[in-house]
Amino acid sequence: MIIESNTITAKNRAGGKNEIYITHLLTKKELDGQCKMFAKVTVPPGASLGEHYHYGDTETYHILSGVGTYCDNGDIYEVHAGDTTFCPDGSMHAIENKGTEDLVFMALIINVK
Repeated sequence: MIIESNTITAKNRAGGKNEIYITHLLTKKELDGQCKMFAKVTVPPGASLGEHYHYGDTETYHILSGVGTYCDNGDIYEVHAGDTTFCPDGSMHAIENKGTEDLVFMALIINVK
């Protein structure tokens, strides 16, 4: 089976800066209630995905390219290609592109309740 991806433009997502691009790689049918999202996210230079909490699910980012800052419950870390982040149920995170090229990562939201 081949699934056609769907890219959306999200402006000021979760209070973030500017536009980001989310390419949904699976539809609700394939996610089958187990996951909320499996996507490739592109954050242009100067853009961000704002602080947001996860309740009833977890979110993992795997950085494919670029450089950014990742906020993990208020602690700030620099992230690069090859890094993986994890936001557990009940926690907050955010990410911002601090580099000069696109920050690209895979995002997976898994339901836990």
